[in-house]
Amino acid sequence: MNRRLFALTLSATFGFLCVPALAGGKKEDKVTVTFHIEADNNDNPKMIFQAPVGGRQRIFRRLSDFTVRDIQDFAAFQANDGSYGLLITLKGNAATRLAAITATNPDRYLLAMINGRPVDAALIDKQITDGKLVIWKGTNALEIQELDKLVPRSGKGKDKDKDKKQ
Repeated sequence: MNRRLFALTLSATFGFLCVPALAGGKKEDKVTVTFHIEADNNDNPKMIFQAPVGGRQRIFRRLSDFTVRDIQDFAAFQANDGSYGLLITLKGNAATRLAAITATNPDRYLLAMINGRPVDAALIDKQITDGKLVIWKGTNALEIQELDKLVPRSGKGKDKDKDKKQ
């Protein structure tokens, strides 16, 4: 009886140890897109970071408000400085969050980061209700190619493919 209990405990222990090893093989995304709202000077120092915006250092929340998972589709365009910009459409629940965030944070910046690198920031001057965000500059062709693997381009979404099949 004790041997069976020992064997069961041992196999369960090693079985649970293997689960994280299997999850560790998950392929990482090669591009991350995050958006961060400007924070206050009195926020917890561990929860904020500084980034240059408009020639001066500003403080932003470390936790992102939007990520790649919140993006429904995107369109890329050539920026004036030779880099690329992105027009991003958020999914329904993220678009609702965007409306709430922009309504409650006027005159603050929303910082866009790609792969942990600050690329652009926009000053919130009114509530955004259409669920669209624009990164005006700072992305490159390789980042757009990697984003293509994760998110459809505008006009090429899942709903558009269904219409073609019917």
